[in-house]
Amino acid sequence: MPLVLAWIGRFSARHRLLVVLAWLLALFALAGVLVSGGSSEESASASIPDTRASQAMEVMNQKFPSTGQPERAPGTVQLVMQTTGGASVTDTDVRTQIDGLLDSASTVADVVTVSDPFDSSNPFVSADMTTAVSTVIFAAMDEDQQHAAYDAILALADTAPNTLVAEVGGQLFEPATSVGGIGEIAGVLVAFVVLFLTFGSLLAAGANMLVALSGVAVGTLGVLAYGTISPIEPTTITLGTMLGLAVGIDYSLFILTRFRAELRDGHSIEKAVGRAVGTAGTAVVFAGLTVIIALAGLRVVGISFITDMGMGGAFGVLVAVLMSLTLLPVLMRTLGLRALPRKERHLVAAVPAVASHAADEKRSSNAFFAAWVEFLVRRPVISIVAGIGVLLIVAIPLLGMKTAQNVPGGLDPSSTQRHAYDLIVEEFGGIQSPLMVIAEGDNATNTAAVQEQLTILDGVQSVDPGVLSEDGTAALFRLVPTGGPIDESTENLVDNIRDRADMAPGVHLEVTGETAIGIDMDAALHQALIKYVVVIVLLSFVLLTMMFRSLLVPLIATLGYLLSVGAAFGGSVAVFQWGWLDAIIPAPQGDPMLSVLPIILVGVLFGLAMDYQVFLVSRIQEMHSRGMSPKDAVISGFKTSGPVLVAAAAIMVFVFAGFATSTMAVAASIAFGLVVGVLADAFIVRMILMPAMLALLGKSAWWLPRWLDKIIPDLDIEGRALDEHPDAKSEGNSQPTAVLVP
Repeated sequence: MPLVLAWIGRFSARHRLLVVLAWLLALFALAGVLVSGGSSEESASASIPDTRASQAMEVMNQKFPSTGQPERAPGTVQLVMQTTGGASVTDTDVRTQIDGLLDSASTVADVVTVSDPFDSSNPFVSADMTTAVSTVIFAAMDEDQQHAAYDAILALADTAPNTLVAEVGGQLFEPATSVGGIGEIAGVLVAFVVLFLTFGSLLAAGANMLVALSGVAVGTLGVLAYGTISPIEPTTITLGTMLGLAVGIDYSLFILTRFRAELRDGHSIEKAVGRAVGTAGTAVVFAGLTVIIALAGLRVVGISFITDMGMGGAFGVLVAVLMSLTLLPVLMRTLGLRALPRKERHLVAAVPAVASHAADEKRSSNAFFAAWVEFLVRRPVISIVAGIGVLLIVAIPLLGMKTAQNVPGGLDPSSTQRHAYDLIVEEFGGIQSPLMVIAEGDNATNTAAVQEQLTILDGVQSVDPGVLSEDGTAALFRLVPTGGPIDESTENLVDNIRDRADMAPGVHLEVTGETAIGIDMDAALHQALIKYVVVIVLLSFVLLTMMFRSLLVPLIATLGYLLSVGAAFGGSVAVFQWGWLDAIIPAPQGDPMLSVLPIILVGVLFGLAMDYQVFLVSRIQEMHSRGMSPKDAVISGFKTSGPVLVAAAAIMVFVFAGFATSTMAVAASIAFGLVVGVLADAFIVRMILMPAMLALLGKSAWWLPRWLDKIIPDLDIEGRALDEHPDAKSEGNSQPTAVLVP
């Protein structure tokens, strides 16, 4: 692989115009697809796994084709009015105030009907007479009219007297979601500052950022172009952009850092390009492939929008890898010695060995990293215990994690929409999300007996009389639970009905509906998470065994990855479920974690953990293979790759932190989970646990059975083939004077 990648790097450097034109052509082609395809008017919908509720839904649609879940009118909201102080809605003064609100609602533009909650034929008043609900139906409206009408209803609710609390349930339009914002821009700017401090060269930092942003442009356009063919969620675009930007910066950082090191060693610019792409590029390809495989593996979940998110993220990472292997060599060849700090250019041009020695001395004089790794080597047990202890403490909130396939009533617990939904659940039970129970069998016509059996179950608010199918072989019951769709009582009720599916003689019961499907999907995602974690752990062990030709190193790395994931879950629960940073994070907090979040974090963090593992331990392995003792190899490799790894992780953190400021709950929760995961994995697992464990294990860390050593392919991440290959040896070492800067 190093020889192939080195050839790609040299080819790109020699044919700069061709490479740039090729990427521009790809950019314009994707833009053309996007423009010609337009924007899809459809919304992305999640495919439903083959669960009991989904199977029952198919039966219901067959047996009761006209009874399925009623479609909610697009122009409908609910005006929920509750008295204060325990007064009754039928009191004369309160009734007058409610009638006044409803009369005002009927005068709002485009209102067609305002229902009367006191209508004896269809009342909507709570049993304790404290709450009344009116349904407001609008005529067909364009987007501007929808916003104006909704604002008018909100303003009307605000005018309710002190004796009433008025909340507006539902929405006339889908709230706008943004992919980018000031937080994301700030994250990119801070990342650029980190690059400048790392390189000491504005041109090198600019080249690094240019490659990353170019990759984001191509990757995002690719995902958007796909969206013209098949509808996608906004989160799909956000994940692809976020990952593409973060890994694009880091991959270019690693290759550009190696290019500068090759220049300091006295290699010609073209040869330095080839060696940088052949060595660091091999690690980039390996790391990128692990991220792509992990994200593509999200297909095992079997839900369309999760698959789209995984594939969108994988595409963004793929573009970032290709950009770092092709476009970056173009810029490295163009920059030449200007990729180095100004103080080093004269030394490299005059006496490369002296410049290389000076740079090594400068790097080795980094007192912090030297002292840090020497402490880890001297006190490995203390370091390991402390690192694991911190990760376990951060992961503690994981024990209280709750998940839900979706959050009813809207994602913002402080919104009037959620307040209205919760009030209805509190006073009327789960009337907004009822369970549909299908009774099939010879005695399905005995609907009264089935209704009685269902009514006595715990957690049941009411059961409507059954409706018989045309062929008389099935009956359909609308069951209102006492709790909401994500309440534990509702989940227990669904399980209870299934456990007692044959409680009525000659009848078999199945439960379906939106609520039951959501419960089943949440359970299916839990099972998929377990399967996915097993696959990821096995994949991690196999890939790292191939990379490092060791059994213990992959084992330690995999266990460290699991600790990082636990910390990411714990931090996410503390913030988004418990609301610890409500004053800082603008996205809604206080809800159960969305079921998709753990699966996405597992996949993405796996790829990132492999990045850090490869870039840190490969240099330690290289030092050990050159004859250094295990401890000396840890010290030397850490001091060389540690600063670059810290810079790469810091860039990741800042980029993800920018996306964590998004108002879109899913995007913010994913980004924040990645912030915690990267901090845990890079700064604790890779910078503390891994060096300490390698020092503690000594030579045994690199043990591999002979029979396994013979069958594992040699990836040659150190680039030995570049030194042995005749083409590499025959290349000249003189610096092209055209790029020297006085």
